[in-house]
Amino acid sequence: MDKLLIRGGRTLQGEVLVSGAKNAALPELCAALLTAEPVTLLNVPQLQDVSTMLKLIRNMGVTAERADDGTVRIDASALNSPEAPYELVKTMRASVLALGPLLARFGEATVSLPGGCAIGSRPVDQHIKGMAAMGAEIVVEHGYMIAKLPAGWKRLKGARITTDMVTVTGTENFMMAAALAEGETVLENAAQEPEISDLAEMLIAMGAKIEGHGTSRIRIQGVEKLHGCTHRVVADRIEAGTFLCAVAATGGDVVLRHGRADHLDAVIEKLREAGATVQAVDGGIRVQSTGGATLKAQGFRTTEYPGFPTDMQAQFMALNCIAQGTATVTETIFENRFMHVNELVRLGAKIQVDGKVAVIEGVPRLSGATVMATDLRASASLVIAGLVADGETMVDRIYHLDRGYDCMEAKLRGIGADIERVG
Repeated sequence: MDKLLIRGGRTLQGEVLVSGAKNAALPELCAALLTAEPVTLLNVPQLQDVSTMLKLIRNMGVTAERADDGTVRIDASALNSPEAPYELVKTMRASVLALGPLLARFGEATVSLPGGCAIGSRPVDQHIKGMAAMGAEIVVEHGYMIAKLPAGWKRLKGARITTDMVTVTGTENFMMAAALAEGETVLENAAQEPEISDLAEMLIAMGAKIEGHGTSRIRIQGVEKLHGCTHRVVADRIEAGTFLCAVAATGGDVVLRHGRADHLDAVIEKLREAGATVQAVDGGIRVQSTGGATLKAQGFRTTEYPGFPTDMQAQFMALNCIAQGTATVTETIFENRFMHVNELVRLGAKIQVDGKVAVIEGVPRLSGATVMATDLRASASLVIAGLVADGETMVDRIYHLDRGYDCMEAKLRGIGADIERVG
């Protein structure tokens, strides 16, 4: 099993190319199921979750060709099995995104209940509620969501869907299903993440009629048929935010090519308050920092976009570990998202957790040790901590990291980190 060996203490200098967003690429691969015409996606990241999704749609009879330059060409004209089996989706919660497109185009879908990181419950009840509102008959049996149109129906029917909570994958599923539904669908309490808007732009390029994406109310006027398109996946704001935190913690001067500062307002504001200089530049984001000893700890509360993202909580906590002062972090999205705390403590951090609240007291230095990744973003926090720790840090179970970061150690080496993958 691969591990990362990090020798800390180096500042970071140079340029990093930000990859396409995993959380945009996965629903967009599913959106290609909505048409029998070829779809080309550009800037698709080389990630384990993307490989899993490609394997899933190929299992349905879809042709999917992947090139080394990030181009994926998909032809779903011969799709013959509208099913997402457990053995292919047990490691990835995004598998639920196949439900809407399959139901909308084929009138039926059988999708396993999803897996993914062990950071808390991810209920599918909102997905079921929304599809039922559009007329689907849907049950959960033997670990599968089994959905079909009522007898005599040719299409889903538009509906007003108000979810009990803001759900990103729910909003994506409903938007894809509604694109081929009969009549108008209005999504209330919709997620507003940039990945939602990117998916909407792809669907519009395929012929969908969507407005309001990027706000809490999205309107979709269903059409009878969608066509193929070419679409470029938006840059990964969480990867960009992770590198911003890494440079702020270690010190240095780095430009993140393709990074979108306008997608990271809440994170950038906290980094500036901590003492880093972050600015949008032509084609990216520049971050400058003198490192941990000059940083000031920053408290925050995770919440839905455009608030502070839960996917950046662990990485910013690593920065807080070596900043001056004490910070309080409140996690409101996932109940198990402090599993990285015990591993950071192994490196010398001072953190106390009480329920959804963590209190971090900055220390002058961290000390390298062997630590274990527990989920995707926890992995990134341990890498950041290892970059600033004295001596060697070994991060085990980095298969979590590979699910969401495209060649992270190579990118870090390119800007001066002493980091290598070992068996």
